[in-house]
Amino acid sequence: MPTIHPEDSPPLKGKVIKFSWLEGVLMRCLLNIWGVMLFIRLSWVIGQAGVYQGLLAITWANVTTFITAISMSAVSTNGQIKGGGIYYMISRSLGPEFGAAIGLLFTIANSVAVALHIVGFCESMNDLLKVNKFGQIIDGGVHDTRVIGVIVLVAILILVFVGMDWVTRTQMLMLVILIAAQVNFIVGSIIGPVDDTERAQGFIGYDWETFKTNLEPSYERGLGDDQTVHDFFSVFGVFFPAVTGIVAGANLSGDLKDPASAIPKGTLLAIAITYCSYIIYGLMMAATAIRQATGNVTQYLDPGTGPLYTDCPTDDSCNYGLLRNAQVMELISSWGPLIYMGCFAASLSSAIASLVGAPRVLQALARDKLYPKIDFFAAGYGANNDPVRGYVLVFFISLGCVLVADLNAIAPMLSNIFLAAYCLINFSCFHATITKSPGWRPSFKYYNAWVSLIGSGLCITAMFLMNWITALVTVVISLVLYLYVTYRGPEVNWGSSTQAQSYNSALNSVLSLQKVEEHTKNYRPQILVLSGFPSSRPALIDFSHMLVKDISLMICGHVITGQVQQKARNVLTRHAHDWLTMQNRKGFYSIIEAGNVEQGAYSLMQAVGLGKLKPNMVLIGYKHDWVNSTKENLVQYFSLIQDSLRLHLAIGILRVEGGLDFSSQIEDQGQIVQQRIYEYQRKHMDLPKIVQNDKDEVAIDEVKGEHDLEGEIDHQADKPKDQLQVPGALDGKKKKKGRKISPSVMFPGPNGTTLPREMLNRITQFQQKQPTGVIDVWWLYDDGGLTLLLPYILTLRTQYAGCKLRIFSLSNRKDELVQEQRNMAALLSKLRIEFTDVIVIPDIAKKAEEGTKKEFDTLIEPLMYKSLFDSELIAQREKTNRHLRLRELLVQYSKESTLIVMTLLVPKTESVPAALYLAWLEIMSRGMPPFLFVRGNQTSVLTFYA
Repeated sequence: MPTIHPEDSPPLKGKVIKFSWLEGVLMRCLLNIWGVMLFIRLSWVIGQAGVYQGLLAITWANVTTFITAISMSAVSTNGQIKGGGIYYMISRSLGPEFGAAIGLLFTIANSVAVALHIVGFCESMNDLLKVNKFGQIIDGGVHDTRVIGVIVLVAILILVFVGMDWVTRTQMLMLVILIAAQVNFIVGSIIGPVDDTERAQGFIGYDWETFKTNLEPSYERGLGDDQTVHDFFSVFGVFFPAVTGIVAGANLSGDLKDPASAIPKGTLLAIAITYCSYIIYGLMMAATAIRQATGNVTQYLDPGTGPLYTDCPTDDSCNYGLLRNAQVMELISSWGPLIYMGCFAASLSSAIASLVGAPRVLQALARDKLYPKIDFFAAGYGANNDPVRGYVLVFFISLGCVLVADLNAIAPMLSNIFLAAYCLINFSCFHATITKSPGWRPSFKYYNAWVSLIGSGLCITAMFLMNWITALVTVVISLVLYLYVTYRGPEVNWGSSTQAQSYNSALNSVLSLQKVEEHTKNYRPQILVLSGFPSSRPALIDFSHMLVKDISLMICGHVITGQVQQKARNVLTRHAHDWLTMQNRKGFYSIIEAGNVEQGAYSLMQAVGLGKLKPNMVLIGYKHDWVNSTKENLVQYFSLIQDSLRLHLAIGILRVEGGLDFSSQIEDQGQIVQQRIYEYQRKHMDLPKIVQNDKDEVAIDEVKGEHDLEGEIDHQADKPKDQLQVPGALDGKKKKKGRKISPSVMFPGPNGTTLPREMLNRITQFQQKQPTGVIDVWWLYDDGGLTLLLPYILTLRTQYAGCKLRIFSLSNRKDELVQEQRNMAALLSKLRIEFTDVIVIPDIAKKAEEGTKKEFDTLIEPLMYKSLFDSELIAQREKTNRHLRLRELLVQYSKESTLIVMTLLVPKTESVPAALYLAWLEIMSRGMPPFLFVRGNQTSVLTFYA
């Protein structure tokens, strides 16, 4: 899945604005943290939770954000931070799956935060109109909030469209007003109440008895129409958005001069300042205001004649005090209007910050194309690459939440999403640290993995204790998004800690596997397929895949004669893995340089694999052109079989009609690169050109034309993985999961032509459902049971599910034929191998018919006195006769079988010449159904026992 790169974007014109840590991070964090909650909910928190629990809630929230800020500081200083803020950090630390899930949720959370701050502004405006008797727009309540909220939201959108420069100027002015409002509150608390009206409304000045009364909690219903009886966690949920502004600076990471320095410095300082202010203001409110008051001056002045001004027999009888009045700060301040101005400034600045930050997170997410069709929001405009489309989307999301017009309904939902994001920030720091990747080198050193983990735990705990239903919904949505992105499998390489952990887990698993003793019951074929470049022999890869079926090891071995540039090796490896992925074949690709195929194969057999994850079987294609090959080539192929057995590896030779090599018929980028490698070798190293012919071997041949390999290799090697070309009509596209691609598209001919249907059927023959029939197993020698196990495994696969096993064995005595047949059937039953029939051949030593002998003589005639001599034929005449008899029996019994599996005769160089050995294989398998010669390494792979 391609990613938009900076070089792909057109140059942007205009003035580029970059911010320092002061105005870019500290100022924005202060404005966002000193939000609407400071002015209209801090007093309510103290009234409900009391001093002890109120300060606990404030401290818990700030400890969570402080730990998160430390983790964020570590992540943000581990390399260059680009646009996208928190999404960029999480996605590059934990990978695209986590990043995509939290990036989308965080965009929504910031969009909701815009509405939260605007609704807070509207509530303050309604209170201002009510207190000063200025009237109302509609009802003085919800509908007025909606009207004012829509107007304010549109005004903020216009301001954002004007540009970041004006946004910054506006926020600076708001910060000045905000600080002035807080100074005004402090001064007012020192001056104390100036008249009896203020006292009747619950502001009595600093009083020790009042402070002691407010120490303990007093949980009651909420403000206004909120009939919910609150507890500590619901109060915490309402308050927590007050401290979520810590990412306001990080969200603008792309607009900072030095994000790595600015984000830690500005964020941590902002948390320290705001935490102290919340604690101090909470204590001041607890010491100067009572929880409930009627506001009746007469009751306050003449307490003896009737109910006290603090008596509240019903919920509606008291509208003032910490529990009942959202404007306690305005009441305590020396000049009330300045508090409203501060509240307005806090609300609007926080709303602006969220409206500016959310689209930038969305833009970064869209550029990475982790969700379909989302790249529409990747476009930026102007010198600052402003996400105008994102602004519009966030506007409409915020508009919907503004129309809800309920602050307490919005706040808990927002808190859960922010806590989920903070949880992942902490976890990303923890995860990156414990993986001990050398790439984890943050310049910010004051962090600890276990403290970050505790921070994640605090976030999760807070989520579920606040509102477990909302928390569960948040977790489920995050999980669904995570699984969706995982399913899509974005092809990105960001060096995440998840990748580092994958390496650690794999290494530990391989090391632990070393301690596991091998057991017959756990045997599985681990196959080294000598396929060359994988697309050269797709049928051989498919057959091997049926045997391993994603639960065992498959390695595609490729021998290249001569030397190859490292960049060329890299390109071939990448193309090979891309091809295997495209074919949904799980395996590895290993390339080796050697003087000839036999040397290269011998090296692969010894070196490939790791620990116990190494091949125990070699699978090769049958050498169809052996008659026309030189004696040297015959010996190399013959020696390859011997080498595998000498190295204690099983060997399999697969023969199908027409051969397995389609390198000259299929056009593939890997084949093209390989061809150019061979051309480059002759041009620059004075070597003969070497190409893959269509006879399953590497041979010397002539290639016409010259190509600029160096330029082509450099071009391919420097490409990102997601931009590499793949075969034919799939160029530049990725195969969608669950969608089957036509073989004619998957295997294009030269120049993109469509291959004939017959050839496509040959290429994909082991991908197709095989006709119902039998798999004939000619178990001629005891090789540990591999000759029986492999066909049994094939019957478990979809392709051969309709086939049954028919077992053939040999006997030299006719009088014991029935007994041997019973013994064989009993043995197979004990081994739990299902079969339809057991046939024991009694007369294998009988002389072959003349027709068979003539066929064999005709076969070897071209080899006589070149690779084969009369003396060798005479020395091996008994074995030759044996194989001719097997030919006759195969024709008699197995001509119509679906597949034939036969135990391979062990080749002996000192007694059997290579040409004669291959002649035996040829006479037995010629004109037969797909034929697999197999020989185990005498290791038992079948057992009776449970």
